[in-house]
Amino acid sequence: MAEFLYRLGSGAARRAWAVIALWLAVLVAAGAAFAFFSGELEESFSIPGTPTSEVSDRLFEEFSGLGGGTGTVVLRTDDGSAFTEEQRSAISESVAEASDLSGVEAAVDPFVTEAARAEQQREIDEGRPELEAGLEELRLAQQGLDGLREQAEAAGTLEQVEAGLEPQQTEIDEGLAELERQQALLEEGESLLEMSSEIRTVSEDGSTALVTVAFTEAQEDISQETRDAVVATFEDVPAEGVTADFGSDITTGMPNLFGIGEIVGLAVAAVVLVIMLGTLVGAGLPILTALVGVGVGTLAGMALSGVFPMASVTPILGVMLGLAVGIDYSLFIINRHRRQLKLGQDVRESIGLANGTAGNAVVFAGTTVLVALLGLNLTGIGFLGLMGTVGAISILIAVLVAVTLTPALLSLVGTRILSHRERAALDAAPSGSQDAGTEVRPMSTGKAIGSALLGTAALLLVAVPALDVRLGLPDGSSEPHESTQYQAYATISEQFGAGQNGTLLVLAELPDSATEEEALAHQAEAAEVIHGQDSVTAVAPIALSDDRSLATFQVVPAEGPTSESTEELVHTLRGLSPFDDGGTLGVAGTASGNIDISDKLSEALPTYLAVVVGFSLIILALVFRSVFVPVVATLGFVLSYFAALGGVVAIYQWGWLGGVFGVDSPGPILNFLPTILAGILFGLAMDYMLFLGTGMREAYVHGAPARTAVVQGVHAGRAVVTAAAIIMISVFGGFVFSHSAIIRPVGFALAFGVLLDAFVVRMMLIPALMHLAGDKAWWLPRWLDRILPDVDVEGSALARRHAQDSPAEKELVDASAGTSKD
Repeated sequence: MAEFLYRLGSGAARRAWAVIALWLAVLVAAGAAFAFFSGELEESFSIPGTPTSEVSDRLFEEFSGLGGGTGTVVLRTDDGSAFTEEQRSAISESVAEASDLSGVEAAVDPFVTEAARAEQQREIDEGRPELEAGLEELRLAQQGLDGLREQAEAAGTLEQVEAGLEPQQTEIDEGLAELERQQALLEEGESLLEMSSEIRTVSEDGSTALVTVAFTEAQEDISQETRDAVVATFEDVPAEGVTADFGSDITTGMPNLFGIGEIVGLAVAAVVLVIMLGTLVGAGLPILTALVGVGVGTLAGMALSGVFPMASVTPILGVMLGLAVGIDYSLFIINRHRRQLKLGQDVRESIGLANGTAGNAVVFAGTTVLVALLGLNLTGIGFLGLMGTVGAISILIAVLVAVTLTPALLSLVGTRILSHRERAALDAAPSGSQDAGTEVRPMSTGKAIGSALLGTAALLLVAVPALDVRLGLPDGSSEPHESTQYQAYATISEQFGAGQNGTLLVLAELPDSATEEEALAHQAEAAEVIHGQDSVTAVAPIALSDDRSLATFQVVPAEGPTSESTEELVHTLRGLSPFDDGGTLGVAGTASGNIDISDKLSEALPTYLAVVVGFSLIILALVFRSVFVPVVATLGFVLSYFAALGGVVAIYQWGWLGGVFGVDSPGPILNFLPTILAGILFGLAMDYMLFLGTGMREAYVHGAPARTAVVQGVHAGRAVVTAAAIIMISVFGGFVFSHSAIIRPVGFALAFGVLLDAFVVRMMLIPALMHLAGDKAWWLPRWLDRILPDVDVEGSALARRHAQDSPAEKELVDASAGTSKD
């Protein structure tokens, strides 16, 4: 591979303009693919086969108009007064208009709903006295009839008059039965009305109204066009003094691919590059190549959205990864090239060698990230696998750009990749006269023990909050306070109760019912069982199936959709059997769906972590030909992973430093974040381990004592790894202040994870442990040594071959090996 990359880099340097033209053509082709094949990005997540999706599918089959997605529109008066008649009329007109929109099953007029509720209560209130009067009249008639029987019996004529009294008795019995039936229905209706009394569509003060919009498609399949049409309908309510806000189930706002925070992060990366490379030209090359790679990777990835359902966060992930690794991979090659030029190497020869050595490490490191991301498909979760695939596309493009476009641009730049001072020093000094290294001494054993204990203790301490992690999806409370989603959520919580933001749809299987009355009685019985749960505020029946075997209910929890009590309630309801002779409850709705997705992701995470850890051990054993190094390097990744997760929990779930990171309303952690963090952080951790560890390995193989080799390896790679880590932290950190509640914790987790893994694990903990292990760090059983292939990650064999003909390259090989000049 090293020889191939050497030839590829040399060829790209010779045909620089052709390579640049080729990448421009690829960029145009990716843009055309996006234009012709891309589809709508989804603002929600779904996993087929979850309990929620099964209930939703059954609702689609059994009930017309149920099972589709829903959205909430919050309408309120600006001055807090009750709606005027004119405002009510205007809102009703908008509701009627929304009902006729394509993709909308129905829009519920809040004032009609409240009027119907009031009418039901009036009928009950009026019906009870009439019913009691009828029962009293029949009881009096029965008493009169009983009196006639007593008189006839006393006179001995009962047998003669019984036949005449029988029709009257039958009439009384039938009347009593009918009135008792009506009384039972009245009591059931009264009970159901009481249980649903907390479900309101107009607030008690009359200043706020909720419009529920039922869509024809499932929540994740609602088109953006339909959502926009609903928003436009209610934004233009023809009434003064009325403001409309929209729940996150209607509009979540498409995340921007690039915003102010991202630009700041890129600017910080540029500053780091200028400091490290010393020239604006050198700093600009990695950023330019990264932007080309991001353009190609993002457009190509988004072209898949026309074929596969893609969440709106997916392309953002590709941009984050493409920028970070694109800059770093190009930097590794440029840094090697600069070192060679300063030793007097010819420009084009240096480009080829840099591509064959550092470029070889880039290909290997990129492959580990790519495989880790593609491994997300092993979870069996569609949207997560697609995230991994799009991220892998971005990584692949970044690697290809690094080993082709970077050499081409370096050829055009020539020696200007060096600063004026470096070029002057090179001109003044004989070729190969630059000092290749300085003598280093190993760290003390006491310092190694202290570093190992301090690093481990710090990581474990930061990881403690991860023990309390709760997974979920952001709701309106997580959005910026000025957003319409947050305003809708807050208004509903204040006027109707927090549970109204996360209502559940419950499907009950009823016992066999010979009549509709029996079915209604079973419906009322099921409602009583549901309402009896501690975390239920209200229950309202919705519909009975045609065969009277199923009933649906709207259930309002006591707390919001992401609360622990609502999560427990969903699981409790699914475990209930409301009838003595069987019957089950199913739960659907947005809150239920999010809970199911979180549960599914939690189940998949241990398996995926096991795969990642196993892959890490294998890769590192191949590279370092050691047992100890793979084990401690992998354990270091595990520590940095849980510490990064602990930081996310402390800030985004517990609310620590919320003001600094813009966390207005702490809540559950994004449910797919732990899994996506494992894949990405693993790949990046392996990058840093390769660039530091291979220096240690080379020094040891070339005869340096084991403990000296550790320090030499760290000294050889720390500058470029430090710069690369700071660049990644800056790029990922730029997304921490995104307007999207989904993107912010992902950006923080990756930035914090890289910070801990690069500076605590790779540069502090691993060197300390390898110092303590000494020669045993490089022990490998002979049988395993024989079967493991020889993986030359940094292209050392290629460098040695070319060093035979180049004194300058020999100096660089000696420096890389850790030897010192006298």
